[in-house]
Amino acid sequence: MKLHKILILSLLITSFACTSQGKKNDKPKLIVGVVVDQMRYDYLTRFADRYGEGGFKRILNEGFNATNGNFDHVPTYTAVGHTSVYTGTTPSTHGIISNNWYDKYKKRFIYCVDDFNYQTVGVEGSSGQKSPYRMQTTTITDQLKMAQNLKGKTIGVAIKDRSSILPAGHTANGAYWYRGGNENKFITSTYYMEELPDWVKNFNANNKADEYLSKPWETLYDISTYTSSRADDNDFERTFRSQERPVFPHNLPELRKKNGNYSIISNTPFGNSLTLDFAKAAIEGEQLGQGDFIDFLAVSFSSTDYVGHQFGPDSVEIEDTYLRLDKELEDFLNYLDAKIGKGKYTLFLSADHGAVQVPSYLQSLKVPAHYFDTKGFSNFVKEKLKGQFGSDNLVENISNFQIFLNKKELAKKKLTIKEVADFLVDETINFEGVYKVVSSKTLQTTEFKSGVLHKIQQGYNQKYSGDVILIPHPATLSGDRKGTSHGSGYSYDTHVPILFYGHGIKKGSSAAPYFVRDIAPTIATLLGVEFPNGTTGKVISEALK
Repeated sequence: MKLHKILILSLLITSFACTSQGKKNDKPKLIVGVVVDQMRYDYLTRFADRYGEGGFKRILNEGFNATNGNFDHVPTYTAVGHTSVYTGTTPSTHGIISNNWYDKYKKRFIYCVDDFNYQTVGVEGSSGQKSPYRMQTTTITDQLKMAQNLKGKTIGVAIKDRSSILPAGHTANGAYWYRGGNENKFITSTYYMEELPDWVKNFNANNKADEYLSKPWETLYDISTYTSSRADDNDFERTFRSQERPVFPHNLPELRKKNGNYSIISNTPFGNSLTLDFAKAAIEGEQLGQGDFIDFLAVSFSSTDYVGHQFGPDSVEIEDTYLRLDKELEDFLNYLDAKIGKGKYTLFLSADHGAVQVPSYLQSLKVPAHYFDTKGFSNFVKEKLKGQFGSDNLVENISNFQIFLNKKELAKKKLTIKEVADFLVDETINFEGVYKVVSSKTLQTTEFKSGVLHKIQQGYNQKYSGDVILIPHPATLSGDRKGTSHGSGYSYDTHVPILFYGHGIKKGSSAAPYFVRDIAPTIATLLGVEFPNGTTGKVISEALK
């Protein structure tokens, strides 16, 4: 009887030890966050029959796909999107309300990551005077770092500074971005370090960019097979400087002379190639995923955005860029399998925003689309205010579809913000191109639970935003009639991929409504760490084992 009890006790101890050990080791070695700049969800489906099995399809087939993933805020810009992915919340909380915005306290425009308290590391000049200090909340990268008593490493990598800095968070070991022109270097800020690590210096010295710019950009496959795109030669795309028509082949060795030298790589798929090369160098140089603590690599592929802006979503160029990115992802996943170990890392993939089809192209198809007259609108507002209140100085700034009122002039005229804002709401709705208008006071006192006004409310920050917010018609841009952009709350800008893959991720898909701000709390739950401190997203439990 005693022997029987001893055996049972022994088995229980062994089982507990195994379970404890399993729980201890039941964490990935590395988290890889991938944000593809300007990736509409339909790029996954539209080009599906042309993708290989090892890139996007591997993530879709072996991971989890939230097919109805959206941003639920306006505006949908790069800095805003990246911040929302990593903070698990919207601009109303995290404070990054645009890429650039009017600072109503300093009375000037500011850039989301400019910080003149720090200096550039890697080149001369001000291009590295950056930090994430304007982001008011923590990120999932911060939470993981703090949960491990600052022992794990966090590295951010991108062509764009904001796409590296904001995801890496406040506590990152390093954030690196590309300086083109005649520099051709990945650089950083003294916010992170005083000198570039040797591995970054070595990468810069290897001059990978020249390899990519030494030959023309030709289509990956025969151009006649690009049937998902409109004709290559059309009037809806911007050309490179000195190029007569926006057509293949794009002679990069010749075009770079008048297109910013090394900066031209950003406007080609090879900017993504260079980013991936640097991401691998970061894994090697920092030994990410090789230690006793969980590391985080935040990678943003920026060139998809540059190509999209120039050529539009229906171009052969954007199709070719995604076919090449698919191969890059396959290569990256194979590299992670070999370096970190298959099943030992977790990857998520999303986007910072989508993009509208070129409005002039839509107009050619008799689909409603518009170009907003910003100068005409400014004059309209001034005339209306002067006629009603006897002053043409009541507006301090109009930008990002927001009106900032001049508080000193209001006081001088003994007017209230609400009085003037309500008048503008009633009047500006009559301007051609304005579809909806809402005042800041309404956003502060009324809860909108759905639709574009809900997204406006999620993007409205009481401390930083304007006094009147405008919503243009669907498929509206400002500027010239070639190329595309983004920024709205309509589905072409908000519907983006939300994909999870690897350790701890359940295979499957869901058409349930999820939001990009749900990514951070989902990863936090997987890792067993606290949510970012401003989180308003929810856990996508369907994605977790």
